[in-house]
Amino acid sequence: MPEHKLSMGRINYINASPVYYGLDNGLLPSWLEMIDGAPSVLNQMIKDKALEISPVSAAFYGMNHKSLQVLPDLSISCNGPVLSVILVSNYPVQSLDKKNVVLTSESATSAALVQLVFARQQIKPNFKTQLIHSIDDIPEGTDAALVIGDVALAVPWERRFGCRFDLGELWHKLTGLPFVFALWVVRRSYAKKNPNSVRQVVDLFYRSREKGYDNIQTVIETGAEKLNLSHSLIQTYYDHLYCDLDEEKVKAVKQFFSSLYNTKIFPEPVDFQIFS
Repeated sequence: MPEHKLSMGRINYINASPVYYGLDNGLLPSWLEMIDGAPSVLNQMIKDKALEISPVSAAFYGMNHKSLQVLPDLSISCNGPVLSVILVSNYPVQSLDKKNVVLTSESATSAALVQLVFARQQIKPNFKTQLIHSIDDIPEGTDAALVIGDVALAVPWERRFGCRFDLGELWHKLTGLPFVFALWVVRRSYAKKNPNSVRQVVDLFYRSREKGYDNIQTVIETGAEKLNLSHSLIQTYYDHLYCDLDEEKVKAVKQFFSSLYNTKIFPEPVDFQIFS
């Protein structure tokens, strides 16, 4: 047991619900404090040392790899469509050159992936970044917008945009690989001083995730109720989501980072290190 309370982040989207199910249902020890937030909020909190361990956007890890380590076998990823990370548009992707594209500020990974997809096709839109919680948040004159998370699932974007592109599917068509949107990380300085505490947390995550998949119908029902969506849609959503980090996903995230470096979206190569 750690000497001091350990602060840990939790994504407030339903995509992480299977990982946290057990912790939400009896496994949370008194020495562990969970703090909810959007990916961008958790990114900033771990950077500010307000959290020791947290899920973060994969791209955020890449931009801060020198101060963070990846926890083993944990991610939010897909192998094809993901449903909750979408580019809504009034034009085909190839026709968005010099058009106005708004990127959500809630996920560094999704924004980097959109920029990478455009860069690989030599498309140069006019980018703007802001919070997007509803259709009304998107300014007039916007030709396309990147939306993520529960908002991507729950809002009827077709009322304003004629096209909908799934970012997980776009990546899979480009590479044939899974895509990793989020990773669980620990601050290197904390891990160096408290390796046993980190191992305890990793074990808790594995047990919590196991309970989540053992009770996946409850997870689905809770998600459908939260977003006021059908049970079948949320079941399909979880069918497309993965919460592990196997060799193929490690290969995929390393290729994502190297592609970001090769297209000069990242200023330096990423040293991908998993805590052990």
